Amino acid sequence: MKGLEAFLVAHRHRLVWLHAAMAVVFVAIILVPVFLPDPPGDSTPLTHWTSFANFALWGLWFPLVFLSVIFTGRSWCGLLCPMGAAAEWANAKGPKWAIPAWLRWEGTPVASFLVVTILGQTVGVRDHAEAALEVFGGTLLAAILLGFLYGRKKRAWCRHACPIGLLLGVFSRLGAVQFAPKNPVPGGDAWTEKGVCPTMIDLPRKQESRHCIQCLRCVNPQARGALEIRLRRPGTEIERIAHHHPNIAEVWFLFLGTGVALGGFLWLVLPIYQEWRQALAEWAIEAELYWLVSPGPAWLMSVHPERREVFLWLDFLMISGFMLGVMAAMTAVLATLTAAIARLSGRPFAQVGYLFAPVAMVSLVVGLGGTLFQPLGPWAGTAKGMLFLAGIVWSLWLGWRVMAPCPPLRRLVALIPAAAGVVAVAWGWAPALFGG
Repeated sequence: MKGLEAFLVAHRHRLVWLHAAMAVVFVAIILVPVFLPDPPGDSTPLTHWTSFANFALWGLWFPLVFLSVIFTGRSWCGLLCPMGAAAEWANAKGPKWAIPAWLRWEGTPVASFLVVTILGQTVGVRDHAEAALEVFGGTLLAAILLGFLYGRKKRAWCRHACPIGLLLGVFSRLGAVQFAPKNPVPGGDAWTEKGVCPTMIDLPRKQESRHCIQCLRCVNPQARGALEIRLRRPGTEIERIAHHHPNIAEVWFLFLGTGVALGGFLWLVLPIYQEWRQALAEWAIEAELYWLVSPGPAWLMSVHPERREVFLWLDFLMISGFMLGVMAAMTAVLATLTAAIARLSGRPFAQVGYLFAPVAMVSLVVGLGGTLFQPLGPWAGTAKGMLFLAGIVWSLWLGWRVMAPCPPLRRLVALIPAAAGVVAVAWGWAPALFGG
């Protein structure tokens, strides 16, 4: 790793050009399709820019960024993400106000993720270029604004508000790469605005991976007080989570994120959703609540009559309510089973809850990044199933390892509710697996 460190350190001043190139590509993907005619039905990513942009977002970027954390941690955030780079650039121009308490609150990135995820469904972010521009362009503007206002040479956006930053942070604990202090200081992971870390990690006390965006600024092969790049077996940090600052808010977010993403998929494929929608529409008309069956604003819901898709207030409320309902149900199931695991194993709730990270990550890739598998044709379902099976086995293995201090028989008993939780996630995403 010393050779790799030396190479990366020698060339890290060139990262600004990589950030600039990624920004140009990102803007082209979300902006250009708005000004192009709709692609014909037989278009492909090789024949129409809009089709290419859609494939780039949902077939490449979305699933591959999540999978990449297993191999390289949050390197996307530090090396490639145009939003984080733009936020830091804006920070150099801004007033550099102190980061307020509401932004540092651990619930802020959770709220950010939920708002963006639900809004993406109601405006049709996967189907309409205008919606993609609104969601991704709006997120970029929010990153620039927060970066401009808060922090001093820091990325307050990446640490405290990015919609997918916390999700990538949870999954980065599974990663094979870590940045570790050469001379660690005891006392546990801490937050500080001092030092070179843009995400405000107290570098000598660094114990966890979730906030590290791998920007390389803390790496120096010649400095004894710097951090060094180390390889580890994937999942090691969660296996030894007791030594890596387990966080109860992170575990709750894992449950919430899994549930709301599942809801965003199921409303599209379950017949019962359409049955409920029809029943509610009939009731609204009978009750003379005509505003429910009227179109809403285009910035809040999909209103594209030229494409034969116009959402009503009824649709907005149904989609949002359905996603939140599935989120609540999945969170209740996973939290109850995690409490049972904790009780049976004698391990803290905030530690054993991490065992669901692999199956949650795989469910997001398979369910919401299904475009990635389309080129496989008839083998797509097999590939999805194998990937999901790997996530299930990995989650159960992590559960076994997290409960390692317990006697084997006690661990086996505690794995029963763990298996039930994994099966619950798999059952929820079954239409994504068996729907082709």
